[in-house]
Amino acid sequence: MVAFACKAENNIPIDPDSPAVTDTQFRLLGDTNDVSTITSGGTCLMGGSTDVDAAFKWMIAKSGGGDFVVIRSDISYGYNPYVRKLGGVNSVETIIIASVADAKNPLVATKIRNAEALFIAGGDQKEYVTYWKDTPVEEAINYLINTKHVPVGGTSAGCAILGSAYFSALKGTVTSVQAMHNPYSSLVALGYDDFIYNPFLQNTITDQHFSQRDREGRLVTFMARMKSDQGKDPRAIAVDEQTAVCVDQDGIAKVYGLNNAFFLQSGSLAPEACQSGTYLTWNQNKEAVKVYRIAATTAGNGSFDLKDFTTASGGTWLWYYVDNGVFYTN
Repeated sequence: MVAFACKAENNIPIDPDSPAVTDTQFRLLGDTNDVSTITSGGTCLMGGSTDVDAAFKWMIAKSGGGDFVVIRSDISYGYNPYVRKLGGVNSVETIIIASVADAKNPLVATKIRNAEALFIAGGDQKEYVTYWKDTPVEEAINYLINTKHVPVGGTSAGCAILGSAYFSALKGTVTSVQAMHNPYSSLVALGYDDFIYNPFLQNTITDQHFSQRDREGRLVTFMARMKSDQGKDPRAIAVDEQTAVCVDQDGIAKVYGLNNAFFLQSGSLAPEACQSGTYLTWNQNKEAVKVYRIAATTAGNGSFDLKDFTTASGGTWLWYYVDNGVFYTN
């Protein structure tokens, strides 16, 4: 078993705790030899806070015991011993990608492409969008999802960038009240179809820390913007803290952990009011957005088919709507 940290450029060891470190960093725990295993595609959407062991074990099983890679922009290596302790992997390596230059380092893309599982840590999705979009890192992530077919997941900010639509946080975070009171505020910074491509997350946006941070209103606002901006019927997946949605290679989702996950879809009727400087109204007879809620369990609960966003079991249907800037559940 080997653990090390090195500069990408010249393989000179560095102190990973040094506050002065600015170069791309790699730290690996386990076998340094690259292996090739039989993998199975999947997506893990985790809601933040305490990580869900069962979801990581699900990813490890789909990796076939290969090399597990974690990417992030802040200097932390906590996932290395955590994932390694869960067992069943050849190695765990954390890659710090903290600038566009880091993202263009050829070794970074090579290591990502060689992974049998990839996890995007929490942090600040503004940095992920700013540093990684339109770089070889983006290409490598999409290669893993669509060509190599390995499990790819993320928590909190790492989950936020996995949908075809995403909240970029380029102007900072936004609360439900702020979003519903002005859907076109600069704080409601959304990106569409220009970053990560996952076939089961097309026309879909994700949100995390969902119930704990009262994000229901802002997610409905994100969907209202998608409806108004793109003219499509948007979908969303929202995940509570200490909870994970695991989507298999056939697009079937199960929910692991302690709290709830929510699968949202709009009908064909557009918001009654979704303009800059006005309060959002998306009421439609109190049936603006249809929601399926699944309570998580340690063993994984429920079933939701992302291919049709209709076939489901183990949960409860409800409705969300917004009237004059106020969120309601029906």
